[in-house]
Amino acid sequence: MANVTSTQFIKTPGVYQDQAQREPVVIMKHNREHTVLLSAQEYHRLKRRDRHVFRVGELSEADVAAIAAVEAPAEAAAFDHELKGEGE
Repeated sequence: MANVTSTQFIKTPGVYQDQAQREPVVIMKHNREHTVLLSAQEYHRLKRRDRHVFRVGELSEADVAAIAAVEAPAEAAAFDHELKGEGE
């Protein structure tokens, strides 16, 4: 990820727009991350990963029953030690 000051960005935005096609460009303002410039492709990839979050009270009884009925695959047992706080 590349960093650029807002002054540099204002002077040559095209350079950083092109760079954002290869990697995110962080635009700094007062020595702090202010804005991140991404390619449209990366933006759309991230948007596809958006998830809708529900509060438990918003779930229907059928949804709660369906969640309760789910069983983890056998491969998930390899991570049981993380639930027990082991191996840290």
